[in-house]
Amino acid sequence: MNIGVLVSGQGTNLQALIDAQARGELAPATLALVISNKPGVPALSRAQAAGIPAVVVEHRGRDRVAFEDALLAELARHGVEAVVLAGFMRVLTSHFLDRYPLRIVNTHPSLLPAFPGVDASAQAVAHGVKLSGVTVHFVDASLDGGPIIAQVAVPVRPDDDAASLHARIQREEHRVLPEVVRRLAAGQLSCQGRLVRAE
Repeated sequence: MNIGVLVSGQGTNLQALIDAQARGELAPATLALVISNKPGVPALSRAQAAGIPAVVVEHRGRDRVAFEDALLAELARHGVEAVVLAGFMRVLTSHFLDRYPLRIVNTHPSLLPAFPGVDASAQAVAHGVKLSGVTVHFVDASLDGGPIIAQVAVPVRPDDDAASLHARIQREEHRVLPEVVRRLAAGQLSCQGRLVRAE
């Protein structure tokens, strides 16, 4: 299964996928394309260093439909069959989502449904929770509200700030995301209502 990865920044989750592919642990998934909505971000350099086609589709100056049409055109041109949002900081509409039903996954640095949206680690620290973590979920039209595929809990330490907690959450993200992508490509995930089963 050809995978397209949408990015907006550093690309650490993308690097985890690249490393898993290099170790032979992503098959039958293949990283076929990386798209950034911002030029010059480190994620693009990571893709290029790994020999993965990388393009920029800027959202500035385009309405949502035109932006999503441009994304869809690039994904189609590279034969992409499923999409991973890896630090992609744009909300996608049903115009895009309907083209890849139950084939778009996102990773989020909290135990959803707690702390959706931006700055999840800061929200967790501010609320004084004892556990946070990472959630990988199917993407739907809600904000970080799609069916949950996998979760890993990360304890919140008394001396944590947002940065230290996020760093520990990222280590778990980098472990669990490639496994979810492999299972998706292998046809091992099924979704009935909100319940996702790994077969």
